[in-house]
Amino acid sequence: MEDAAAALDRARLHAQVWLDSLGSRPVSPQASVAEVVERLGRDLPDGPTSAADVVDLLAEASGPGLTAMPSGRFFGFVIGGTHPAAMAADWLTSAWDQNSGLRSVTPAHTAVEDIAQAWLLDLLGLPAQAAVGFVTGGTMANFTGLAAGRDEVLSRAGWDVATHGLTGAPRVRVLVGAERHDSVDVVLRYLGLGAPEPVAADDQGRIDVADLRARLTQHPDQSTIVVLQAGNLHSGAFDPFTEAIEAAHEYGAWVHVDGAFGLFAAASPVYRHLVAGHEAADSWSTDAHKTLNVPYDCGLVIVRDPAALRRSMSMEGAYLVKDAAGDPFEKVPELSRRGRALPVWAVLRALGRDGVAALVERLAGHARAFAAGIAEIEGATVLNDVGFTQVCASFGDDERTREVVRLMLEDGTAWTSGSVWRDQAVLRISVSNWSTTADDVERTLAALRTAVGRVAGSPR
Repeated sequence: MEDAAAALDRARLHAQVWLDSLGSRPVSPQASVAEVVERLGRDLPDGPTSAADVVDLLAEASGPGLTAMPSGRFFGFVIGGTHPAAMAADWLTSAWDQNSGLRSVTPAHTAVEDIAQAWLLDLLGLPAQAAVGFVTGGTMANFTGLAAGRDEVLSRAGWDVATHGLTGAPRVRVLVGAERHDSVDVVLRYLGLGAPEPVAADDQGRIDVADLRARLTQHPDQSTIVVLQAGNLHSGAFDPFTEAIEAAHEYGAWVHVDGAFGLFAAASPVYRHLVAGHEAADSWSTDAHKTLNVPYDCGLVIVRDPAALRRSMSMEGAYLVKDAAGDPFEKVPELSRRGRALPVWAVLRALGRDGVAALVERLAGHARAFAAGIAEIEGATVLNDVGFTQVCASFGDDERTREVVRLMLEDGTAWTSGSVWRDQAVLRISVSNWSTTADDVERTLAALRTAVGRVAGSPR
């Protein structure tokens, strides 16, 4: 235990150095994979090394190869940072080392999960009786919700997936907007459902309800799942939930909402209108390590009918100490899992209802500030209607835009990713970190103005 105490002390010191550096260090990594490998050493030692020395080696060798993703100036992906309460709770989660699948075996974690579930459903405006599963991320949240949907629509058609598998089953079609996140496609592949049928989308990526209804009408008796989105990857736009869900339910479809970052708009009185009608869906997914800013990995799947989720996810085992009230493992694909509810509970308890709303509103406010600042740069165009936390911009033709992206990453002041949206190269800014400040926004805009100036001054 003395070795453990020394290792924990070293880890705390290295963690504090890392956190203190985030305000000033380049956001881009300063060492390559090969350089970090060289620092760590390729050969496995024959003898032991003290835990404290291992921590020192890991921190010192890895430091230059770290991307400052927790920085307030990382806007490359929608991944958030880590709120202090969630970080500390996550350290405890590792120290407590609870396999949190069984209610009676880990009552402390189950109590926390029960409370966090109730708080999340309340904040997100979802049915109080729904079940919440704590999974690894948005992809597995989509997987779990769509697995429940697959099994349910096939059950209605008289087919038991658990007994017969998918061979010979009635075909399940999946209708989804043309601008869905790619994780939806890969999840459908994992589930044996194949490629989805794309539905037309408008210029912001919102699903076209008229086209959705037309496709539903074409095969009214076919087992169907409809996937909607709360927060388009590029525009941040939200599907028209009320009309789309009503159309889908008229034809007996299961409706899943992919709300990786956008579902938390429901927690803010200012942005709640964006998800109006979403509560009528059958399942939802979101990432706690995005808007809610808990550490990796923590996705959330929510299913209106807890029995449908259990039928899809649960398993039997003579050695399992099952509880009549239901067990956490029955809501997720994993039997062994860490206590993911602990950091979620911690950040919710630390922020409170008003704090979560303020966090959402602050993130969206920074996105508006980015849009306004970019609009003032000569030759720049903001391409999306900035209604939430995403900003997409171009800087002339595709070649110039890609060069601006490259120069921003080379500069290191901030991380802003390149992408392609509606067949056009874009610079994409995703605002999702609790620690981002107005100064971070201005520093990023200043770097962006410099990058654009360099491109404008370069020969064609």
